[in-house]
Amino acid sequence: MSATRIAPVSSEPVLQAEGLVHVYAGGTRALDGADITIGRGERVAIVGQNGSGKSTLVRHFNGLLRPTEGRVLIDGTDAAGRRVAHLAATVGLAFQDPDRQIFAAKVRSEVAFGPRNLGRRGAELEHAIDEALAATGLEKDGETNPYDLGYSRRKLLALASILAMATPVVILDEPTTGQDARGLARIHRIVADLAAAGRTVVAISHDMRFVAEAFDRVVVMREGRIVLDGSPANVFGEPNWATLGSTFLEPPLAARIGARLGLGSTPTDGVLLDALEARSA
Repeated sequence: MSATRIAPVSSEPVLQAEGLVHVYAGGTRALDGADITIGRGERVAIVGQNGSGKSTLVRHFNGLLRPTEGRVLIDGTDAAGRRVAHLAATVGLAFQDPDRQIFAAKVRSEVAFGPRNLGRRGAELEHAIDEALAATGLEKDGETNPYDLGYSRRKLLALASILAMATPVVILDEPTTGQDARGLARIHRIVADLAAAGRTVVAISHDMRFVAEAFDRVVVMREGRIVLDGSPANVFGEPNWATLGSTFLEPPLAARIGARLGLGSTPTDGVLLDALEARSA
């Protein structure tokens, strides 16, 4: 049985999975009755150990995978009868491995591919490309071969390709992997900007600090099921540490220090510093 949602979805549902089961050809049962509803404009992080079903779940939302049992609804419509190309207009997915997504000979051509397939042309297309490159810090690399970029910048290129499509839903699979402090700050800003524009952001991440700081809701998976689902303050609170441990996850350092100092599970850096300074005075 999936976890009980801590609070109801406050906006109309845009992504739904009902009793979702997925069994791969080799017999691996990657999803085992997952139920989740994500509302329009929500920022949702999905966490769990490798093999818990996170990537399998999100790949059902853009049609790359189809249910063995159960169903997936996008904007209230069953996705079973919709082609991947049709779903791509609603749900954009940036893969964990950018090299599985990148194929063009130039950065600008790579970013142009998605929006062009969605029918954008002329000035509208060029504007979409320019905005996506600027958001990811790649505006000076338009004529560069993607494979002349380092791994972290190829990750940003894969993200730019999705941003340019302007899909109502953006899914990011491990977006912070390989990023330095500047890249991480850029990812934070992109997530915030997408949310401010009313778009739904879903991310898979092992970076618990990023999850706690950038998302409003955390979904924890284990063995193909959802075992926790709520706000970062709730999920990372001390009563749930044992459940997190069962998924080989730890709450972010701020949550552990905050619990010891009585500051709650999501204290800001400023609050932590003030508390630590007060204790050392």
